[in-house]
Amino acid sequence: MADFLDRIGVALPIFQAPMAGISTPDMAAAVSDAGGLGALGLGSSTPSAARAAIERLRQLTDKPFNLNVFCHAPPQRDPEREAGWIDRARPLFAQFGATPPGSLHEANLSFLDDDDMLEAVLNARPKVVSFHFGLPWGHQIDALRTAGATLIATATSPAEALLIEHAGLDAIVAQGWQAGGHRGIFDPDGKDECLDTLSLLAALRDAVSLPLIAAGGIMDGRDIARVLDAGAVAAQMGTAFAACPESAADPAYRARLAKGGATVMTRVISGRPARCLNNRFTQWGADIDAADLPAYPVAYDLGRALNSAAKAAAETGFGPHWAGTEAARTRAIGAGRLTLMLDAERRAAD
Repeated sequence: MADFLDRIGVALPIFQAPMAGISTPDMAAAVSDAGGLGALGLGSSTPSAARAAIERLRQLTDKPFNLNVFCHAPPQRDPEREAGWIDRARPLFAQFGATPPGSLHEANLSFLDDDDMLEAVLNARPKVVSFHFGLPWGHQIDALRTAGATLIATATSPAEALLIEHAGLDAIVAQGWQAGGHRGIFDPDGKDECLDTLSLLAALRDAVSLPLIAAGGIMDGRDIARVLDAGAVAAQMGTAFAACPESAADPAYRARLAKGGATVMTRVISGRPARCLNNRFTQWGADIDAADLPAYPVAYDLGRALNSAAKAAAETGFGPHWAGTEAARTRAIGAGRLTLMLDAERRAAD
């Protein structure tokens, strides 16, 4: 554990998950200043927005941080399926006196196709760059390596972990089934083994030699101690930081977190499997076949439009309330204070 943390210049085995749309420069700086690894999720950002967020983060801290990007395959567009999805959602929009968009758009580019985002990340010269949904191209890996970045990718199975190791990356985020937000599975239509975090750690220890960072269902220091004892070098935590005041979570999301309750793995919001708190949107989409959905991130375009229409009518049950299975255990305290508290709990549990 110490060797990998020393390599990236981090004192504590606590990594804040790069929650796209939730993580902020203020949150990342607070975690990094406390000795953990703060992160910015750039998967849903434009390059210009990414540059502004990175500049703000640089102003707030001189400590190491992680920049995360999405490496999903470009969507296979199907106009007939997209039109059918719009029509299917039309009654929902009508409930709020709104009409759905006439057509859908690719909500955010994959890093694989975004040279401007690669340039923004290279110019930032971050200590860590991480990848979700897959792996970057070889020339992107080479460029980031030349810039001095330590490279990490998410795996949900031993097969994905082997691909990451063979690509020459430095570490793996082992994303257990309990984790909130988008499932990092490379092929969203492939078989998902649905391994819980500890089972996935055990499977990856047998499959690869890279350092493992555990993610999924980790909310306090005892959870951190448990995954470290299971062979992880660090714990990556997203839901645990979602209620912090530095989070970009809106009031509706915060209220839904505070209420707790069941989480579900759903595709209905974005087109890819993602875990969120059960709400009106997930209930509406519970029986919808994945084959009826447009590809990610095209489906997300409609989900965002629907959430905006609902919120304009004072209905908050259609948001992407990403959360892991232990969401009821969130603590609404400052991210830096939470990082130190988590480490104290971890030490007490040893």
